[in-house]
Amino acid sequence: MFRKSSSQLAAYINPRVVQAQYAVRGLIPMRADELKARLDAGETLPFKELVYCNIGNPQALQQQPLTFNRQVMSLVDSPTLLENDAIVAQFPADVVARAKEYLKNINGMTGAYTDSIGYKWAREAIAQFIARRDGTESPDSRNICLTDGASSGVRLIMQLLIEGAKDGVLIPIPQYPLYTAQIALLGGASAMYYLDEAKRWDLHVEDLLKCNASLAATGATPRLLVVINPGNPTGQVLTKETMEGVVRYCHDNDVMLLADEVYQENIYGDRPFESFRKVVLGMPAPYNNTPCISLHSTSKGIIGECGRRGGYFEMLNVPKEQKEQLLKLCSINLCSNVNGQVMTALMCTPPAEGGESYARFRDEYDGIFASLKGRAEALAKELNGIEGITCNAVDGAMYAFPQIRLPAKYVARNEDLNKSAGTKIAADARWALELLEETGIVVVPGSGFLQQEGTFHFRTTILPPAEQMQSMTSSIRAFQTKINKNFAN
Repeated sequence: MFRKSSSQLAAYINPRVVQAQYAVRGLIPMRADELKARLDAGETLPFKELVYCNIGNPQALQQQPLTFNRQVMSLVDSPTLLENDAIVAQFPADVVARAKEYLKNINGMTGAYTDSIGYKWAREAIAQFIARRDGTESPDSRNICLTDGASSGVRLIMQLLIEGAKDGVLIPIPQYPLYTAQIALLGGASAMYYLDEAKRWDLHVEDLLKCNASLAATGATPRLLVVINPGNPTGQVLTKETMEGVVRYCHDNDVMLLADEVYQENIYGDRPFESFRKVVLGMPAPYNNTPCISLHSTSKGIIGECGRRGGYFEMLNVPKEQKEQLLKLCSINLCSNVNGQVMTALMCTPPAEGGESYARFRDEYDGIFASLKGRAEALAKELNGIEGITCNAVDGAMYAFPQIRLPAKYVARNEDLNKSAGTKIAADARWALELLEETGIVVVPGSGFLQQEGTFHFRTTILPPAEQMQSMTSSIRAFQTKINKNFAN
């Protein structure tokens, strides 16, 4: 029997993996890691430190964890601490009570597998949170699945609905690259609807119908509509009127609605957050029966526990057959990680008012929120004061997505550099790369999120501390001013 050599076997790569791209950890962050290694080695560069604004990673940029959550986690992970009276005395009474409650529900220790869809008690805590948030009856906890962050939930849902090129997914542009990457890995068809930058990155339902036509032209059927609200990378918050239009579209076109709502606590502007679940249930028949799967996570909001990989999705009006197969996919994964499940339960059940931990929790929570809101407002204001850069208000989430007006000579120079080097770097990626090498600021070019043809953007987080944010915007101002001067038309 003929056998391939080990070198031939090692050379093979699934072409769908090669096709998948993830700009948030792409060219610019990889170059940043190289520069960091040089700084760490003592090399002198034009900057003394790197400012990582490429990813929504709050605690990496000095956002402090909520004390109550960490105290409960410490006791749950190390239950023998509860046997030492001297140690127990150092914790607030409600922390000890919560830890004992959780430990009772998990037979005294973490470490074992849980139910495939997560601890029942944690799912019940999520169900009660959803009911409080939406002012509705509590959903059935069997319709809630705990996941390793929201990202693994996206993967499972797409696996359920995408078999290949005949299955279409509608995604917002600019988009979060997780979605195009997953579609590429599954061999599905992408249909892109463009958010309206001139109208606070609003969504126009008529553009969804255009996606239907583009999919039909390739023989594909729309299966899933992704809506990110509040928006990533755009920071918009959708109006209820827009959301109702989205629900009507999904119902009328037999499309599953995937509501990515991981930034629901990050609301800074005049538009309140409403969940798609609440909007669906509040609509008249038959639209109140529209299938909708909602995602939430411990990674963002005020909790900021990205590394815990906690999250969930909730299924509303999902047909029995689809639900069964989705639960089967969860069982193939065995279960999500236990620490993430506990942290998700804590996110959904903060300390009760009047409890010993409440005042400190409220102070920490409100302080983090006020700081984020202040930085969101300050960042947009500073960016709009730079010639050649315009930025919508950051109504929600953790990002600004400003537009850069690059001089024609700069764009032409980029094309020349690409020809001479045999590369295909977009003009805004070149801008972000040069910004990094001159200032140490790590942002993601708009081309990594896709954008309207002929426009250039970059995404930056609002997460750097206020004093670092001021320095960052000053550096961007100086850099863009130099670009404007050196490449004046």
